[in-house]
Amino acid sequence: MDLQILSIVWGVQNMAASIAFWSEALHYKLKREPEPDFAILIPKTGNGMQLSLKLTTSPEPRRHHMDLMTNNQHKEVERLLGLGATRMKNWQYEKDADYVVLLDPDGNSFCVVQAPM
Repeated sequence: MDLQILSIVWGVQNMAASIAFWSEALHYKLKREPEPDFAILIPKTGNGMQLSLKLTTSPEPRRHHMDLMTNNQHKEVERLLGLGATRMKNWQYEKDADYVVLLDPDGNSFCVVQAPM
């Protein structure tokens, strides 16, 4: 069997807010009742990678990152901002950058990438 990714594990400090944000942002749902320190989100329909949320008490930056691809970057960035994401301040974008760096409500960074036209 080839090695495959089962899940991305995302360190969070506020489990309820993270479940709410990522469920709406990715159109995911809980796989089962969450534990106080761990939850698994899966696509509401179809196939896709699961996202596991792990409670952490460390205020240190987490060393994880997701790139989300879309055909309408502006629309998705605005939708995510409406759900509680914020823009990364002072990010130095390359001249031809096809991504926008956002922070989830827990302060974790992720990118919204424009799919090639």
